[in-house]
Amino acid sequence: MDITSKKNNNSLRVSLSGRLDTITAPTLDEYLKNNLDGETQLTFDLKDLDYVSSAGLRVFLSYHKKMAERGSMEIENVNEIIMEIFDITGFTEILDIRA
Repeated sequence: MDITSKKNNNSLRVSLSGRLDTITAPTLDEYLKNNLDGETQLTFDLKDLDYVSSAGLRVFLSYHKKMAERGSMEIENVNEIIMEIFDITGFTEILDIRA
């Protein structure tokens, strides 16, 4: 998985590509811990994400809860495969997802 990001004022936009799974989820978690200080808006761009496992879903849920305390989090550019995973797991009811 590759992670790129862009900060703008109090906003962090994180673009993910590849697979977010058991092996790569801790990398994303650590990246966010190191880059989210003072940010009130977190946006994930999943345009190039091919797969997300339960470990990746846990990262999204964890940061959704953290950002709810100080701002907001949204997920954008979700492809059909990832959207199906969000639908099946009920995450479409929890997260702010924009296809």
